[in-house]
Amino acid sequence: MQQPTTHWQTLSESSTLSQASLLHQLMTEAEAIVIGIGAGMSAATGFTYVGKRFTDAFPDFIEKYRFFDMLQASLFDFEDAQEYWAFQSRFSLLNFFDQPVGRAYVDLRHMLSDKSYHIITTNADNAFYAAQFDMDKVFRIQGEYGLWQCSEHCHQQTYQDEALIRKMVQTQSDMKVPAELVPYCPECGARLEVNKRTEEKGMVEDGHFHEQKERYEQFLKRHHDQKVLFLEIGVGHTTPQFIKHPFQEMTQANQKALFVTMNAKDYFIPHAIRPQTVQIYEDISKVLHTIALNKY
Repeated sequence: MQQPTTHWQTLSESSTLSQASLLHQLMTEAEAIVIGIGAGMSAATGFTYVGKRFTDAFPDFIEKYRFFDMLQASLFDFEDAQEYWAFQSRFSLLNFFDQPVGRAYVDLRHMLSDKSYHIITTNADNAFYAAQFDMDKVFRIQGEYGLWQCSEHCHQQTYQDEALIRKMVQTQSDMKVPAELVPYCPECGARLEVNKRTEEKGMVEDGHFHEQKERYEQFLKRHHDQKVLFLEIGVGHTTPQFIKHPFQEMTQANQKALFVTMNAKDYFIPHAIRPQTVQIYEDISKVLHTIALNKY
């Protein structure tokens, strides 16, 4: 790493600090913290899209389609609406309505309790709700697994019916839900689908989405010239346009800012911000838990 930015006193001591202690002190020194949360954060707390969690819930779909992981499967073009909802109803229960509290998320909430912060996440599960975050400080830019949208995007409105999802799971057979349970758009009659973004059509962005977006953008505007810690946790390179690239660009635009990435993988860091970058490679859940317990 190149010579670190001199705006951060903690970095002068970084060679003698553990990674947990380094992150704790940087968060303490920051005037504002912007946290970007990706799939690696949920994986670190046990909410994986591969392995036993996937194979236990979808053995029939894996046998028929040879799916490699749950995320790949959730984006598949199923043969009809009944099969689509057979999969998505199970997926929604597992990753939203019945998803348990994740320790890493609770640890992060404790770490941020006295900080000026805002979160942007590409995760669509219920982890922030379950960990009792202040949801006015969370921008869910990629939708939510518990919400539905018109598959034709004929209007900007989302819907939710947990009872119907549970009924789909209980009554499905041969990888299909009963035809009468398939939900349709009340405006145009097209099939409803899970509220998430695709490359082809984007995503329905309702009023609540735009309220989240406005709060996030106002936070960035208020703190744009301060000592901002852009903390990226478990963010990969699947959709870098939402967190990774904006964080790097905002860091480059603010000499006082610092870009901290928590990831076991070593992603490319632009040369221009390397002096303003700290990379934390240790296990996400362990680092966050160490800080939350004040054992750094």
